[in-house]
Amino acid sequence: MTVRLKDFYADWCGPCKTQDPILDELEEEYADVEFEKVDVDEEQDVANEYQVRSLPTLIIENDDGIVDRFVGVTQREDLEDALQKAGA
Repeated sequence: MTVRLKDFYADWCGPCKTQDPILDELEEEYADVEFEKVDVDEEQDVANEYQVRSLPTLIIENDDGIVDRFVGVTQREDLEDALQKAGA
């Protein structure tokens, strides 16, 4: 099963910069998870498809669909729990 973490962000978003180091650490540890950064200014169609209204928004999905969604800076432990729930 493929597990993906989509990070919806913008360069001007301060909280997004706070979230980045947490995601970088997770990406190193979860080699089997696909991490995708989505710049909402450049990819508005994707942001609209996922109904992203606030930044940062993190969406964890697997082959069955969306498993979890986080809005705002999210702690590492919460993301790890969701990744495991998704099958990572």
